[in-house]
Amino acid sequence: MKIAVYPGSFDPVTLGHMDVIERAAALFDRVYVCAMANGGKNPMFTAEQRFELLRAAVGKLDNVTAESWTGLLADYAREKGARWLVKGVRSATDFDAEYGMAQINRGLDAQLDTVLIPARPELLHVSSTMAREMIKYRQPLALCMPEAAIRVMKGWDTDGKS
Repeated sequence: MKIAVYPGSFDPVTLGHMDVIERAAALFDRVYVCAMANGGKNPMFTAEQRFELLRAAVGKLDNVTAESWTGLLADYAREKGARWLVKGVRSATDFDAEYGMAQINRGLDAQLDTVLIPARPELLHVSSTMAREMIKYRQPLALCMPEAAIRVMKGWDTDGKS
């Protein structure tokens, strides 16, 4: 069985993330989409909220499971029996960063390969940063977030805290 992990902070999950998830689901038998902590970021949403949004967004994809994890990515992948990490890239800068991370993860687990999925041109501008700004200023979210995640957010404060 071909098992992959798509890690990210997903703060919040976007249409760009969903494009990568759907494309990965077509390539692999099982995809674990893992909301992870990123010490370099100050998240708008709690870990529980990010997981809840992600779970709703991937709910209709049979071979995709949303989870959260606070440890090392290589350990999570090993625990799931995954041999591939999936990363989305929008630019050469993203590629350079992900290439470096791929080398680190391969050094931690020689069985881990990283698959880079380039963003579709129509989604290049979509980012979690953009979505957070749209949320902050109470703008329509349909152009940047999956509808299932938007439905979950109904009733949350604009800062993402419930």
